[in-house]
Amino acid sequence: MVLDIAGMTGVQPILRLNGAVKHDAAVELWLNGEPQELRSIARQWFAAMRKCGGDVGELMHDGCPVACVADAPFAYANAFKSHVNVGFFHGASLEDPAGLLEGTGKRMRHVKLKPGSELNTAALAALIDAAYADIKLRLSAD
Repeated sequence: MVLDIAGMTGVQPILRLNGAVKHDAAVELWLNGEPQELRSIARQWFAAMRKCGGDVGELMHDGCPVACVADAPFAYANAFKSHVNVGFFHGASLEDPAGLLEGTGKRMRHVKLKPGSELNTAALAALIDAAYADIKLRLSAD
């Protein structure tokens, strides 16, 4: 599910963000904000990111909650006008057999969630777990 980073050539540097803490009051405020319908979706999936491991920290970055290991971000949740994105900082490297990931960037990918739409929750949970494992592997190879 996670790429063998040690075996890759041309690995890109890891993005580093300062200020991640175990529980950030600003993240809680954002997750409990309006519109509730969208923020409740974001809250559910950010909770899954928090549960990945005891080393997960969080912070606000570019206006949305970000989950990190140490200072390295691996996933985020963001609410827009009519949908929520659950995004992955190294999503282009993740295996996605369910085809949930969207985006064409060099590294980042996201899953777009709309209220009332069906979702393969097991596949999204697996992507979150894979993103966490991936950043830990990247950090160990750094």
